[in-house]
Formats: sequence, C-alpha cells, structure tokens
Amino acid sequence: MKDHYDVIVVGAGPGGSIAAKTAAKEGLDVLMIEKRQEIGDPIRCAEGVGKFHLKQHIEPDPRWICADVKGSCIISPDGTKVKMAEEMSGGEVGYVLERKIFDRALANESALAGAEVMVKTRATDLIIENDTVCGIKLMHLGKMHEVRSKIVIGADGMESKVGRWAGIETAVKPSDMETCAQYLVSNANIDQEFCYFYLGNEIAPAGYVWMFPKGGNKANVGIGILGSKSGEDRPIDLLNAFMEKNMPDAKIIEMVIGGVPVCGTIDRTIANGLMLVGDAARQSDPITGGGIINAMDAGKIAGEIAAKAIRNGDCSTDTLQEYEELWRKTIGKEINNSLIVKETFVKFTDEDLNSLAYSLKDINFTSMSLLDLLKALFKANKKLLWDLRGIFKDFIKNDVDFKYKAE
Repeated sequence: MKDHYDVIVVGAGPGGSIAAKTAAKEGLDVLMIEKRQEIGDPIRCAEGVGKFHLKQHIEPDPRWICADVKGSCIISPDGTKVKMAEEMSGGEVGYVLERKIFDRALANESALAGAEVMVKTRATDLIIENDTVCGIKLMHLGKMHEVRSKIVIGADGMESKVGRWAGIETAVKPSDMETCAQYLVSNANIDQEFCYFYLGNEIAPAGYVWMFPKGGNKANVGIGILGSKSGEDRPIDLLNAFMEKNMPDAKIIEMVIGGVPVCGTIDRTIANGLMLVGDAARQSDPITGGGIINAMDAGKIAGEIAAKAIRNGDCSTDTLQEYEELWRKTIGKEINNSLIVKETFVKFTDEDLNSLAYSLKDINFTSMSLLDLLKALFKANKKLLWDLRGIFKDFIKNDVDFKYKAE
C-alpha cells in the first residue's frame, strides 16, 4: 500500500468494484478497500438482477449464475396468480446470482484493470483539509495508516460512514427501512425458471415474501416489511410462518438478516473530493429494495467523472456536480417514480391487492407490451391507481417519443 493514490474507493461491493475498474481503465492510480476479509460475504440480498443491464458491465459467467429466470409469478393474498414474462418483471428478475462469487469476480476485474485491492481494511475517518476530502485514515491488520488521494468514492453500503464524515446527511429513519430476513433453503420444490412474490398484509405488512431459485432445488426465501408497519411479529417470525405453511419440506441451510433503505435518494451525494455510490447514496429501488444494477451504473458514472475531474485538475463540487446530475437524470428518476408507487402500494388493503391481481389474471403477458399492460391495469383500477396517473402519462409519452425517434 502506497501513501498516495488518485482515487480511493471505500467498499468492494458491485458499485465500488465498477467505480474502481472504470477509474483504473481511465489510467488512474486506484486503491479499493474492503472492511471484511472476504468480498461478497455475508450475502445481503435476494441476488436477482436483470440480464440486459448486467451485460452492460460484465459478461455473464456460469460460475456465478445460479438460475436463468424466464419470468415471475405474483401471488395475491387470496391466492390469485399473475405470471409475467421476464421483460415485465422488473430489474431484479433475469439472473439469480451467487453473490459470493459474483462480487469477487467484479473485484477481480477491477484488479486486472489496475486497481489495488485490500481486504480486512477499514476506513476510520476522512482526511479533510480546507473543506476538501484529501484521503482516508484506515486500519489494516491492526495498524493505522493515512492514505491521501485526489478523490474518495464512498461505496460502503447503507451503514456508510464516509458520507457522514464529509458532512452529508445519510441517516435513515426506521420507518424508511425495509427490515428483511432470508433463508437459503434446499428441497425448495419450486419451478426454477420463475421468481415468486407473495403479497398480503398478513404475511408481509407493506412488503412481500420472495422466492428466488438458486438451482439444484435450492432457493432464497425471504421477507421484507416496512419499518413503519412492523408490529409485534418480527420479519423472521413472519418468514417462519410462511415457510411452515408453504414450504414445510424445505431445509434451511443459511440465514441472513438486515435492512434496506426504501426512502428514496438523499439530498446530495458529493462533496469537495468525494462521491457516494450505491446504498451509501440511497440508490436502491424503494419498491423492491434491489440496488445491484443501480450501484453498478452509478459506480461507472463516478469512475468516469473522477477521471475527468483529475485530468482537469479540479475535484471540487463544481466538477463533481456532473456526477450528481447524470445519475439523478437516469437512476434518480426511476427511484423517484418507484417511491411514488411504493407510497401508493403501502396504502392498499388485501382486498385492493386482490382486485389488482384479479384484473390481470387472464391477460397473456407473452404477447403484450409493457405499455399495453400499464394501460390495461390503469383502466381496470383507476380509483386505486389514481395517484400514479402522472407516472402512467410520463411512461406513455416517453414510449411514444422513443418510437417516433426510432422511426
């Protein structure tokens, strides 16, 4: 480890690794640190990603793909099933990953691009001079070090301290958290080509239960419930009740418990000499809690802007503002729309959810575009979905504009 780099990336998750890889490929001297001794462990998500967006960052590898999913099945409280093709199933349906291998593959790509990767290395503070982040203080193998840089990229997850040290408000209220529990189970006995989502305020208040296939008759089975809706039953208790009723023969072989921010974005993600990406920037989807692709997209933007700022000799917020603007125009817009949908969804009763599912149960999703689906859904449920009319209008306008430009 040297005492100076162009860029230091704190956190070796998907966002951090893509940021490090991108900056290194731009010719920058990059250090990426990870506080844990093993990258990708422990698992903290259902491990689902959309294929198209993943392929923008890395070539799919069978070593870290557990299941190639063809679609999703949504089950309403009364048991009504709605099967949807992969293209309509959202950003978390496509591949189910083995994150322990996937995250290490991403870190390996950053190392091959030229970044230096150090595990069991924990950031303890930022070096700040003249209101500018100039590096980090870190602990590695019990010894303290000060390492300077032109830019620090904070990719240290939901519990991020990097942003807070730079004066950015990153705290999340419990009511804006989705508290989650997940089992990896064998003997799952589910169709390995579909992801399953169970809705209902009895099984998952203001949330859902998921089943994601992992190959070999295994599955990730988890639950996420909104903090503001949490009652006496803990997520793990609700998950156990679901398992007893729906998967009595499944065998639990791993467990993970955690939280996901579903509050939308924070006010700013930059400071002089600093950018935040991924969960540290609250870039996860407020509906699903998924954030792998968003983090990777933001990491790529951050790496590119870091190279541009360093080449221009200006790492102040004047230059880094471009990162802020770029990710908010793309990732941020989707998050804002998802937040509106989430705030509508949490008001629904089980009867409302049943009504939505029933209006879709006979639709052939293999021959329908997403625009057609949205029109049919809104037409049948105008009263329930009235708060979402602005999103429907924007989607229709963007779809028409896209077709017009393509022609």
